[in-house]
Amino acid sequence: MSAEFDFFENPQISKLFDLVLELGMDLHVTTTRLRALEMLLVRNGDLRADQLDGFIPTEAEKQSLDLKRDEFMARLMRIITESGPSEHPLREQWDTAIAQRNLGK
Repeated sequence: MSAEFDFFENPQISKLFDLVLELGMDLHVTTTRLRALEMLLVRNGDLRADQLDGFIPTEAEKQSLDLKRDEFMARLMRIITESGPSEHPLREQWDTAIAQRNLGK
């Protein structure tokens, strides 16, 4: 990590701080969108205010929710495991991902 972006003088603490910021941003965006969606659905009569709490997903919906959870967790784990300078911390991971994608073609 370059000194310019090393606020804590400890790369592990900096990674943890990045993770906390990512989680906070995701939580804020998700919560705001969820509340807006619920309000619209209730306003339009498509959903009762208490109906969401009893939601049970179908198998296909469960798979979709599980996939989104796994993608989210992978993004968080990437923050912790990234390597390289802060200007391009994921260079090595990006090159690996591109190589794997190209093998799959």
